Amino acid sequence: MSTVPTTGPASLAPEPAHAADAPAASPRASGPRSRRGGSGGLFVAPFMIFFGLFLLVPLVYGLWMSFTDASLTGHGDSSFAGLGNYTEALTDSEVWKSLGNTAVFTVLSSVPLVVLALAMALLVHANLPGQWLWRFAFFAPYVLPVAVVWQVWSMMFQPDLGLVNNFLGALGLDSVGWLVDEKWAMYAVVLVTVWWTAGFNFLLYLAALQAVPDHLYEAAALDGAGAWRRLWSITLPQLRRTTGLIAVLQVLASLKVFDQIYLLTRGGPNGSTRPILEYIYDTGFTGYRLGYASAISYVFFAILVILSLAQFKIFSRKEA
Repeated sequence: MSTVPTTGPASLAPEPAHAADAPAASPRASGPRSRRGGSGGLFVAPFMIFFGLFLLVPLVYGLWMSFTDASLTGHGDSSFAGLGNYTEALTDSEVWKSLGNTAVFTVLSSVPLVVLALAMALLVHANLPGQWLWRFAFFAPYVLPVAVVWQVWSMMFQPDLGLVNNFLGALGLDSVGWLVDEKWAMYAVVLVTVWWTAGFNFLLYLAALQAVPDHLYEAAALDGAGAWRRLWSITLPQLRRTTGLIAVLQVLASLKVFDQIYLLTRGGPNGSTRPILEYIYDTGFTGYRLGYASAISYVFFAILVILSLAQFKIFSRKEA
């Protein structure tokens, strides 16, 4: 009678019965993971629905309306006008005047909103006494509604009883018609805007200053660098990215100015402060020309896109 060897290479081979008992991968094993991966769409769906209803649909509808002669009154048919609205917008003197006012406001407001915010952040970061008071005083105006800002500054700009003209009178200067004089109206709006919105840029700069490594200042101090040298050689270079971000955001925000100008001056006097968004509003909701207002809106949108891309390209080159 022969016996089966219990040693040797043959004994190392797995037996068929044991191989059959090994667990096999089944489609059900990956079921929970696949269900978890597919459930992400359910969480995104509410946002996508509202995004489509309140942004994409109006965007596409407004683009189509810009090629028609649609009216707010609803009388008559919204016939197709082709590029007529765009041609009229490019040749409309009021469009270019309002764009010029917007550009002037952007230049006058963006520079102090960057420089002043940086100065305020450096002042707070210097660990002066009463830090909470400085932070509160610099950021508090930013949280005020525009209606409150309008009420406060419209009273301060009163020709006879306003605080600003009383201060000028105490200095021996003549009173100024801040909101009724074409020479000063734009400066008054810029002053209100800087006071109101500088807190946001101040907060960004303060956060960036707190992220600068302390060992850089310690090494500079050991080398005998003074406060101004540390500012120019360490602080400002470390804030380059933040400055670029603030500059881009501030220019875009200034180009889209509307509410404070509309409440303070209504675009006057004689249209000297009317920005492009107010002209679009007047054209669509006062002149009832929704199609033409939509065309102006998309012309302005194209300008914003071009300026944004140019700014990002300039700052990316400086960063490189």
